[in-house]
Amino acid sequence: MNMQTCFHRLLGLILFLLAATPMAVALESDDAKSLNHYIRLTRDADNQAVALETAVVRFQAADGQDDKLRIDLIGAIHVADQSYFAELNRLFRKYDLVLYELVAPEEDNVPVPGRNPGGAIGGMQVGMKNLLDLTYQLDEIDYTVDNFVHADLTPQEFAQAMRDRNESFAGMFFRIMGRSMSAQAKDPFGTSDIRLLAAMFAPDRAHRMKQIMAEQFAEMEDQLDIFDGPDGSTIVTDRNTRALEVLRRKMEAGHKRIAIFYGAGHLADFQRRLQDDFGMKHIGTDWVSAWSLVDSDR
Repeated sequence: MNMQTCFHRLLGLILFLLAATPMAVALESDDAKSLNHYIRLTRDADNQAVALETAVVRFQAADGQDDKLRIDLIGAIHVADQSYFAELNRLFRKYDLVLYELVAPEEDNVPVPGRNPGGAIGGMQVGMKNLLDLTYQLDEIDYTVDNFVHADLTPQEFAQAMRDRNESFAGMFFRIMGRSMSAQAKDPFGTSDIRLLAAMFAPDRAHRMKQIMAEQFAEMEDQLDIFDGPDGSTIVTDRNTRALEVLRRKMEAGHKRIAIFYGAGHLADFQRRLQDDFGMKHIGTDWVSAWSLVDSDR
């Protein structure tokens, strides 16, 4: 088994291990009636990748009875350019409430910048930040502002949900490895491995690795079911359920301008449930640049 190929495939999934599939990627398309794209890779006229962007998906009441109610889904990439998180911090100020994800105890669910995130997943995300010369979400987003509201499971609830679904991180890992092995048939000469190794030892390693990673996101479209079972998953379905429970309570309390700030991989499920269960309709999408892929020396 080619471990370099497996590592190559794993890179594109690590960032979304807590914001897992379903997810789709597009090159500059936006269908207002059937949005399926929450991350996109944009290219210039020469077909060179210039940015990896995340969506801000806007909704309002479909029946028109409450024209002041607005719900936005703000997709996140957990490691990104500092300017990306600065733009999100600016965006958050316009909402009554921002419901955010973090598997953490209720008594300690406000991230502290610089604190070790703990756990294998947090460690991998920090490792990716260093490898790609990016910044980490928990260090850059200001979670102390008054309009931020925790809307996620506690570690105990998360662990229990995984037990109830007979899920494990080991099982997820082996699913990824299985997909990686089958993907080798598409690259019999190891072209991807050569590019990866060349990037890791290049003087502009971070820039080249970001380009490869961005392409990996674009290749994840055929891996949408990698974490979900027939009834969904703990990582997406159960955590989204908790966030929507909080959303409903806040709506009933009279809040009208609410954002849900979760990993971009959660947005497809959120959109479906906002439309089916909350009677919302999609009214538009904005895009925020998460990674600049332009060579600064070019």
